[in-house]
Amino acid sequence: MKKFALIAAMLVFALALPAMAETEIKIDGSTTVLPYMQKMVEAYMKENPGVKMTVSGGGSGNGIKAILDGTTNLAMSSRKMEEKEFERAKSSGAPAIPIAIAIDAIIPIINPANPVNNLTIEQLRGIYTGKITNWKEVGGEDKQIVVISRDTSSGTYEAWEELIMNKERVFPGALLQASSGAVKEVIGKNKYAIAYDGYGYVDKSVKGVSVNGIAGNPDSASNGTYPVSRNLFVITRGEPQGELAKFVAFIMDPAKGQKIVGENGAVPVKK
Repeated sequence: MKKFALIAAMLVFALALPAMAETEIKIDGSTTVLPYMQKMVEAYMKENPGVKMTVSGGGSGNGIKAILDGTTNLAMSSRKMEEKEFERAKSSGAPAIPIAIAIDAIIPIINPANPVNNLTIEQLRGIYTGKITNWKEVGGEDKQIVVISRDTSSGTYEAWEELIMNKERVFPGALLQASSGAVKEVIGKNKYAIAYDGYGYVDKSVKGVSVNGIAGNPDSASNGTYPVSRNLFVITRGEPQGELAKFVAFIMDPAKGQKIVGENGAVPVKK
């Protein structure tokens, strides 16, 4: 009798394994979206304790590649998908579906000890093309500018290139960093460095610089007056189904995921 009960229990467990696997959601991509996503995942798993979720940030390009390859369930991106990426997804039989989840301001950041408070788009472009090399050229001290940029797999890099660089490339002397957190850490330690980061990463360890006299924040990003803002996305492979569809609905719920977006420095797209 005990042997029969043990076999029955093992059978029930074995039958349950596929159902358990269906509740696993893997999320990968943008380090800008990462802090918002981590909080959403934490809140969702608290509401749904039977769901297993993993989230990691390797850059928007890596997240989009993963969703196209089918190695992640949900990609995070701080840039728009390219036409060739849409075509690749379509040819695989599973169209990529980007969903805008927030509006974010990209903020030029410097060390708090640096006296500069405002830069124009033309000055920022000059700094990042290597044409402006000294802080005294933009109202600062007579010191060389240390230029920090995101690497080319970053959606923030691509947004900066589109909004600031006007099709010019970041000059080779710029020091590349692989994540938003790494950028902030470098700026906090170097009085004469400049970088750019999503608004959610700006804290007391760095100073946000106004652009064209307008401070970047959720209000100026949402009303369109701040010139360096972009959408943040999640991307699915085909229409989301099952638990993934429920999680996407959670992200877009004004009282849940969108509330988390607003509480952490970006602008909700649904209120």
